[in-house]
Amino acid sequence: MKKVLMICLCVFYFSCNINAQKNKEESPKVFKISKTKAEWKSQLTDLQYYVLREAGTERPFTSPLNKNYEEGTYVCAACQTPLFKSEHKFDSGSGWPSFDREIKGNVAFSVDYNIGVARTEEHCATCGGHLGHVFNDGPRNTTGKRHCINGAALTFIPKKKS
Repeated sequence: MKKVLMICLCVFYFSCNINAQKNKEESPKVFKISKTKAEWKSQLTDLQYYVLREAGTERPFTSPLNKNYEEGTYVCAACQTPLFKSEHKFDSGSGWPSFDREIKGNVAFSVDYNIGVARTEEHCATCGGHLGHVFNDGPRNTTGKRHCINGAALTFIPKKKS
């Protein structure tokens, strides 16, 4: 009987905790670029739509941008907003393109609890597209941040050679 009671109390505790976290979510933010589901689906590939509009995650080590070391700018695949510069990219070994900093003002942050713990989620500040997450395990000699970004959320614009 004690085991059943303990299990019931644990289930009750965790369900209340999850609901409390859900209630902390902010009201939906309005972004400069807003499109219907159909408009986004017609503009983006299936993988881009899954990542950017449904907050999905691409499989690690599948993005060609993960090992791209050319000079240039990484922009939002949905709206072309500049998000990251190549000089701030590093190989984190995680399987996703990683940067130690964003282009200030072009990336928005929120908290998600999708895996049961709080994580800082990154969005394009212009269209709201999901980019990835930021962690505090980046290069210590720069910012200490690791912006772990889905390659499908990005388009790379090479630097023009003069």
